[in-house]
Amino acid sequence: MPISTSSVWFTILLGILLAFTPLGTDTFALAMPTIARELGAAPAAVQFGITTFFLGIAGGQLGWGPISDRFGRRPALLAGCTLFLLASLFCAAAGSVTEIVALRFVQGLGMSSGPVIARSIVRDLYTRERAARLLAQMIVVFSFVPIFGPLLSAGLLTWRGWPAVFGLHALVAALVIATTLFGLKETAPSARASINPLRIAANFVALLVDRRFLAPIATTLCTLAGIYAFVSNSAFALVQGAGVTTVQYSMLFAVVMVGGIVGAWLSSQLVGRLGIPRLVRIGTAIAAATGLAVGLLAWLGVSHWAALIIPMTGYMFATSFILPNVTAAALSPFPQMAGAASSLIGAITFALGALISAVLGELFDGTVRPLATTVAIAGLSAFVVEAVLASAAAARPREEDLPHGNG
Repeated sequence: MPISTSSVWFTILLGILLAFTPLGTDTFALAMPTIARELGAAPAAVQFGITTFFLGIAGGQLGWGPISDRFGRRPALLAGCTLFLLASLFCAAAGSVTEIVALRFVQGLGMSSGPVIARSIVRDLYTRERAARLLAQMIVVFSFVPIFGPLLSAGLLTWRGWPAVFGLHALVAALVIATTLFGLKETAPSARASINPLRIAANFVALLVDRRFLAPIATTLCTLAGIYAFVSNSAFALVQGAGVTTVQYSMLFAVVMVGGIVGAWLSSQLVGRLGIPRLVRIGTAIAAATGLAVGLLAWLGVSHWAALIIPMTGYMFATSFILPNVTAAALSPFPQMAGAASSLIGAITFALGALISAVLGELFDGTVRPLATTVAIAGLSAFVVEAVLASAAAARPREEDLPHGNG
């Protein structure tokens, strides 16, 4: 039975699609120390599995958006989830870190279809504040994956070892395939975009030179740098650097994600009243303050886990004021290129994630300082960039906040 686009189940499905990335990173991050120990590999070698995953996510997003613009959201999602399912099964059977690292790239290619198509569906249906509200509600659902994913991963590691983590990934892929087949309605515009590579490239170039797209993306990149730093490096920083257990780490990680849930819920309630620009301004100010707190405490030599977890919870709260709103602002002007715009957002942001993961893997010195420094720079940069671009964003023509497509 098709799921109504106005139902809570529809929001949950889109939130799960958006959460493919934390599912692939957060559950794997918890398993990294175990994989390194059992397969006899260095931490940096195992962490490269996050780097290749982000590269797969970034590369895949360039393809899934234009494919879904041409063939529809449902066929593209089914193809991506099938690739996700197969790569997860092969990861579970891998016998070396090298195999896992290579397969993680393929897994990322498949899983990248989830967030691209989720954002595209939102733009098919809504624009501006209504799109931002739905995106914020999706982030509420999304945030439960980083909370319960590591907790479930810790249990699976104890019960069946690290292959069970990839078994969890395969199960999620299978469930989404079934739901898409029997419950998801097509939302792509009836006038389908060209799949010609030259046309796709021209669309990407048009987006990259359009200030309406670039201004919100610049704020997005700065904000996400802090999240990527925490996700990719916090397991080693806290387990090896601060001496917490994997179970304790999963609980601390969940605390940080609660900040994101509270922020996303509050953002969904306030965006209609305050508007996108004001919420983003508030979010970047909080991100700057909490990011600087993380960096300052680390360089003062405060090694307790609370010195990272408490301000990072505030940082995650701030990101939920920023990300759904700047994403809606970036997508709203481009109804006929929603998939391409969503693809470009994902490709750029996850390329950044791959870079940060690789750099922090090399810089890890047994302390939280490399991670904390990155978060501090990220929060401050988001605040500065938003302040510089605020006047241009305020001058941008406003579209009517009306449903589009098959809403």
